[in-house]
Amino acid sequence: MTYKAQYKITFILLLAGLQTTFAQKKDENIGTEVVNVVKPYAPTISDAFKVKETPVLDDEETTKKEEIQYTIFSFPVASTFTPSKGRAASVDKTAQERLYKNYLTLGFGSYASANAELFITENISNTDYVAGMLRHQSTQGNIKGVRLDDKFYDTSLDLTYGSKQQNLSWNADMGYQHQVYNWYGLPELFGYTLSEADQNALINGINPQQTYHNFYLGGKVKANDSFFNEGSFKYNRFWDAYGSEENRFFIKPSLKFDISDKAITANFTADYLSTKFDKAFPDVDNPATPVFGNEHSYLVLGANPNFQILQDDLTLNLGVEFVYLSTLKNVVNNVDSGSDSDFFFYPTVTASYKVVGDLMIAYAGAEGGLKQNSYRDFTNINPFVSPNLFIAPTDTQYDIYVGLKGKLSNAVSYNVRGSYLSEKNRALFLSNDYSENIDNENYAYGNSFNVVYDNMKTISFFGELKADFSKNVAVGINGTFATYNNDLQEEAWNLPQIKLGTSLDVNITKKWFAGANVFFVGERMDFQFDHSSGAIGTDGTRTLDGYFDANLNLGYKHNERLTAFLKANNIANQAYEKWLNYPVQQFQLMLGASYKFDF
Repeated sequence: MTYKAQYKITFILLLAGLQTTFAQKKDENIGTEVVNVVKPYAPTISDAFKVKETPVLDDEETTKKEEIQYTIFSFPVASTFTPSKGRAASVDKTAQERLYKNYLTLGFGSYASANAELFITENISNTDYVAGMLRHQSTQGNIKGVRLDDKFYDTSLDLTYGSKQQNLSWNADMGYQHQVYNWYGLPELFGYTLSEADQNALINGINPQQTYHNFYLGGKVKANDSFFNEGSFKYNRFWDAYGSEENRFFIKPSLKFDISDKAITANFTADYLSTKFDKAFPDVDNPATPVFGNEHSYLVLGANPNFQILQDDLTLNLGVEFVYLSTLKNVVNNVDSGSDSDFFFYPTVTASYKVVGDLMIAYAGAEGGLKQNSYRDFTNINPFVSPNLFIAPTDTQYDIYVGLKGKLSNAVSYNVRGSYLSEKNRALFLSNDYSENIDNENYAYGNSFNVVYDNMKTISFFGELKADFSKNVAVGINGTFATYNNDLQEEAWNLPQIKLGTSLDVNITKKWFAGANVFFVGERMDFQFDHSSGAIGTDGTRTLDGYFDANLNLGYKHNERLTAFLKANNIANQAYEKWLNYPVQQFQLMLGASYKFDF
């Protein structure tokens, strides 16, 4: 113990004794005192340790972070800063052309031709509208060398009521068409064995006029955000001046589903056709033999499920079509062949692959189907058919094709395609035989066409090139080359092997514009035997020469409402035959105008 420590202890004890002495004198009770013992300080240094950057949590479950939402209170701040105005570069602006709802077109030309169109539409509400279209085309004929009346009329009226809503759009249609044609195509050697007086008497006794009537009711509906995609239906009644009548009704609903990023579509078809002919073609060798009309009824039911695969640059559609055909009635010359039914299966597979973006797209497909032929469809292709046809559907077994399309530049596009087509019961137009019997029907002098059927295989190549050199010049050219292989008929009657076409549209100035259209159709084969003289040849095969037709049009836009036009057709002045013994009108001119307006 040090000297200082001893001194401090002695001093403390002395003070304690004095305190005790005085306390005893004052109070006999002894109190308590606190004694602090002071010890010299001896510092120690603890071991150093490193703090980990990522602490280790020993908790069994880590507490989730609280989600904090921040709210920003924005308020306007006054600013005296004024940015300088930028100056836009000069751009050529084109005034937007006003769109009118209605228009009227009138034109008159050579051969006493007339052309008229009137289109009117009006909004009933924000969603509903009505529309109507009236068309008329006519000519008095006057074709050089034709010995029968050759005038032509075609007038039609179409009405529509529609509604376009957010999730549903639909329209209901109704229309009527009236057509007048004449079987003016008498054979070249008609009346060869008759005297001039007998020829005149026979020709004057022929009334070649045929009249067609067509009435229809139909509609379409399309839904958004629904498995029901769209649907359409149509009832069509067609009849002529010789007691022929046809009724057709079809309905085509379509469903669409999205399953695992795959679009699955199912298309359904129900197509009923009933055709009745009062007339039948007489036996040219025995004109007195009684004949009876034909009657045909078919029901076609089809289902076509397919789905689409999209993967990078590949688009693939896979499907198959199932078709049920029921022959309800098949009566020819008062002989009923009875009812029958059959099933068909067709591929519906298409694919496309972007080889070089939009510059080169390869595509291919294998498709088929059952085509419901009708008297109405045949008259739309060849209005000079006789009113006693045999109607049957065409079985398109498969159409296999490969092609390449794309762009050579931003202004030039192309499309080339090769296909192999196999068909059963392909419909072909063939001239009717004729005699010079004065008791014949008006269409039985070799001046009408029949429909025959054949099993055919067709190899064809198609090419197309389109160029928009600028907004003022557009050019197009296309061509089709085909070869036919027939099982029953000697030739593919009235089918050309070569078809070429080209078009040109030019905006000359802001007011003037022009266009040209030129097409070429190669040779076709037909058959017609002359039972009177046999002068045409023992086999009756006829070759129709190929022809080309050039058409020009010139227009002047007076203002946004009124436009005048001049059309020149068949400017080469050719009297070519589109059908055997049916020459067309030669050089034709038509002058007219179109006027747009609103109510």
